Formats: sequence, structure tokens, C-alpha cells
Amino acid sequence: MFGQNLEVQLSSARTEDTIVVWKSFHDSITLIVLSSEEGTSELRLERLLQMVFGAMVLLVGLEELTNIRNVERLKKELRASYRLIDSFLGDSELIGDLTQCVDCVVPPEGSLLQEALSGFAEAAGTAFVSLVVSGRVVTATESWWRLGMPEAVLIPWLVRSLPPQAARDYPVYLPHGSPTVPHRLLTLTLLPDLELCLLCGPRPPLSQLDAQLLDRWWQPLLDLLRTCLPLGPRALPAGFPLHTDILGLLLLHLELKRCLFTVEPSRDKEPSPEHRRRLLRSFYTLVTATHFPPEPGQPEKVEAAAHRAQVPRACYLVSGAEEQGTGWRLVALQLGPRRLLLLLSAQSPTYGLRGLATHTLHALTPLL
Repeated sequence: MFGQNLEVQLSSARTEDTIVVWKSFHDSITLIVLSSEEGTSELRLERLLQMVFGAMVLLVGLEELTNIRNVERLKKELRASYRLIDSFLGDSELIGDLTQCVDCVVPPEGSLLQEALSGFAEAAGTAFVSLVVSGRVVTATESWWRLGMPEAVLIPWLVRSLPPQAARDYPVYLPHGSPTVPHRLLTLTLLPDLELCLLCGPRPPLSQLDAQLLDRWWQPLLDLLRTCLPLGPRALPAGFPLHTDILGLLLLHLELKRCLFTVEPSRDKEPSPEHRRRLLRSFYTLVTATHFPPEPGQPEKVEAAAHRAQVPRACYLVSGAEEQGTGWRLVALQLGPRRLLLLLSAQSPTYGLRGLATHTLHALTPLL
């Protein structure tokens, strides 16, 4: 505030063990985040604040946040967003909060699911429908994929953060597409953790989406739907060939704004899934902030623009000692709109990292 009075913009500060980042939204709401987590970057915390404000708009609407008439009432209304905001602060299995890309999975027979989804959407009378497993999109209609950021990431997160229910009729604002006029988010549970999500206006009423309609489109695909359940943490179809050294991967399609994220390969090896997620998340913030060009839609700093003549295509990091057989290997590769990050076991030789990453990216390209 002192800096603001002198027309100086201060966006972050550090102490010996803590980083503080704050951001003002629409000259109305200021959010402040403090983190003493080891290795936390400003990029991570800036994106966290963007997601938190997006969550507030999603559930309260922009008008309430920019034209505050009653602070106590606003505080009460914001309680609806606490559960969603808490999910950003915990150790989530998802990564869309950081990458600002939609967490996806690849189902075994995607075309059959897509066909059923399109038919169901037409019968239900809305163009915006998706099938979501554990917060990750399995398949969606074209209109759903065209949703802007951050709602495309926030809605599956919201559904995952809510207590399980057979059906819901939930008012939401779209922070990018419709921040002041609410839409209805309808959810229908097909199997535990597998839900249909529909965005619509006043129609159809939830009662119209009865068991008969669900049975007609989804009963014939029940076995296929069951094969989607383990896809939550795995992201890739069963039996997809991955090199045995791979312990985790993050594949981003920066134009489509979708990503695949898994730490399931070679589960019997060290480190733990939580540690793998932390390693990949911190590696993502490192390569995004320092090595690769800014992602589409991200503002570019002037000094960064000067160095764009030579854009790196790949980089790697050895976590721990570099002697063969110790420390994890992390490698990132960018090819066109795709960026692949791999976490590899200590046995993987550094001279083979780029070749392994290139081979893996080519194998994954048809999926995303």
C-alpha cells in the first residue's frame, strides 16, 4: 500500500524462509498468499491467486466482488468457495491449477463415448456436456472444449471438491464467458467418481434428465464406463507402452489448453506418488519461468522478449548427486504446441534423456 501511494507496483516479497505474493483484481479485491514451502516459486503463487479469484467469481459472480455493498454478506456468500479454494492449497492429484490447462484422461474407446455424449447432449437440449472422472475430463462436446480459462479448469475441480451426490443443480458464473449472469451446472453420477456435467440456462429442468434418458444413452456402454474409473490417477489407457525408467509424466497441449498428468508408472519404485507430483510441479514452474517461451495468452516480460531469438527445445535436471544410479532425472521437451515433462529413475543415463523424451512424445502425440 505504501508503494501504491508512490505509484510503485510491488508484487512480491521474500524473507529468509517465506515468500509473499499479492495481486489486486478489478481495483476491488486484493489477495495475498504466503508460503514457506521449500522451492515455491512466484509463478506458482501468482497462478494460485488467479485460480482463487476465479473460484470466487465462479460461485459469487463478478458484480458482487467489484461492487461491494455489504461486506458481511459477501463474506457469508464466499463461504461457498472455501472447499474449492482448499483443494488448491492441498496436495492435489491434479495439475490444472498450475498449468492452466484442463486435466484430461485418454479412454480406451473414445469415439464410442464421444458418440454417446453428443447424442445425450442433443437429447438433453444443451451443447455444453462433459464426462468427468475424479476431476479429469474423459470426453466433452465441442462447445465444452471451447469454454475459456479459468472456467474450463475450475468446473471439473469444483465437481471433484463437492460431496458425492446422485444429481446436482448448481448455479455458477463463468469468470471468462459470463462473469455477471449465472448459468446452471447440472451433474449426474453414472458410477462412483464418474459424472456427467452439463452447463445450461433455465432449461432443461433437472427432473427432465431422468433415469430413462440416462439408461438409453449410457446403459449399453456400462462396461466401457467401468474401464474409465481407474483412468483417474493413471490418465493413460491400460497397457500403454512407457519406458520402464519413467516414474511420472506431464504432457501439455498449449494451444488446446489440455494436459495429461500421471505419477502411476512403476509404482513399486521410489519416490512416493506425492513426492513425484511435487518434483514434476516444481520442475514445471522452473522450465516455464526460465527456459521456455511464455504460453499462449501469458504476458511476456520485456527482458524475456529480447532473448526469444534462441528458444530452447529441451532441458534436463538431475535432482541429487549426478553419479550414475543416484538422484532423479527430470527432462522437458517442447515440440510445436506440445510440451512434455518426464520424471525418470536414477538408472536413466543423462546422455539418453533427450532421445527417450523424444520417443515418448511421439508415442503420446496421437493421444493429445
